[in-house]
Amino acid sequence: MITAELRHLEPRYDIVISGAGPAGMAAAVGARARGAGKILLIDREREAGGILWQCIHHGFGLHHFGEELTGPEYAQRYLQQVIDDGIDVLTDTYVYDISPDRVLKLMSGSHGIRLIQAGAVVLAMGARERTRGAIRIPGERPAGVLTAGLAQKFVNMMGLLPGRRVVILGSGDIGLIMARRLTLEGVEVLGVFEIMPHANGLNRNIVQCLHDYDIPLHLSTTIVDIRGHDRVQGVTVAPVSETFKPDMSRAWDIACDTVLLSIGLIPENELSRRIDLRLDPVTTGPIVTSTMETSANGVFACGNVVHIHDLVDFVSQESMLAGRAAGDYVTGRRPPADNIRLLPGDNVAYCVPHTLSTDREHVIYMRVRKPMEKCTVRFGGVLDKKVRYVFPAEMVNITVKPKVLENFHGDTLRVDVVQR
Repeated sequence: MITAELRHLEPRYDIVISGAGPAGMAAAVGARARGAGKILLIDREREAGGILWQCIHHGFGLHHFGEELTGPEYAQRYLQQVIDDGIDVLTDTYVYDISPDRVLKLMSGSHGIRLIQAGAVVLAMGARERTRGAIRIPGERPAGVLTAGLAQKFVNMMGLLPGRRVVILGSGDIGLIMARRLTLEGVEVLGVFEIMPHANGLNRNIVQCLHDYDIPLHLSTTIVDIRGHDRVQGVTVAPVSETFKPDMSRAWDIACDTVLLSIGLIPENELSRRIDLRLDPVTTGPIVTSTMETSANGVFACGNVVHIHDLVDFVSQESMLAGRAAGDYVTGRRPPADNIRLLPGDNVAYCVPHTLSTDREHVIYMRVRKPMEKCTVRFGGVLDKKVRYVFPAEMVNITVKPKVLENFHGDTLRVDVVQR
């Protein structure tokens, strides 16, 4: 662990980054590569690295490092770069507020409150899990109902098992990974229940974490009751209609002592709201330009705080861009302003970034609303990209080169995913 103390901080930094997980570390490295001088990484946890420390499974780094790593190995690679680049890291500290002229109010239990002036700010706070309150599951409120990420921390970092007979609600990737992890620890995973007609995790996780261990996946099915006074004793599950109404005539009971919730992630944007950034109503993250700059001058954002990513490799790619752009900002090398707005069209939930410039290459990230095979991603008539399939759980990323945008003469570029 590397850390600094509030009383030893500089009064001014070129760049201050809120969040020292994979997004924040990649942004710091990117900023240093573009000539930024004093850089400060801040995180509320005791160590930099974020969620990666509890993700002990393989599957990280194939795109970014060209080899398969565990979460801690991936974190250590970036942490070593942060150390080698001489970047300050401050842990156990919150960024509470940011003024319009980028003065950050920091809070620490050990050292109280401190103000730091930043030339540019990068928001990289990540995301949090949805809890039971977000979906209002009926029933009692006993012990034994917890999120999949918390269960992962219990097992992988604390050596504790959450229960012995587990039901998982939701098919997010953390839940799928925990289904396998708990099975390997001797826990009986009775099934994964997903209210949607399709899974919300990566296909590789469905195969490797469920199919390989004969764990059933029930689509269009949800929990309609949780029973138990002091501890979970069982749940009632039922299939749902196309309008997500439970069919109680086909409901059945399952005896269990634990319910894991894997019902999605929410970008951690309390700070973004506090400083009144413009937010995307679909992603709930900040609206960003092609350089990942938000609606506040000199404030950039990246990673899961902008939109939820499938792979940490893509978080790093996007965050390096944000860090480089912040570095350019403080060194006076700002690129021309964007002149094209992206408009999500048919079967497109959102696009990031929200605007483009015709003079640069861009990687556009998007999610679709429904599965589709043999389809085309269409960019306003200037680019058609054929894809084998699209799936809501898997982010689509497409590179758009400047020569393509040269042929576009409007100010709004509509993006559609259509059947071939």
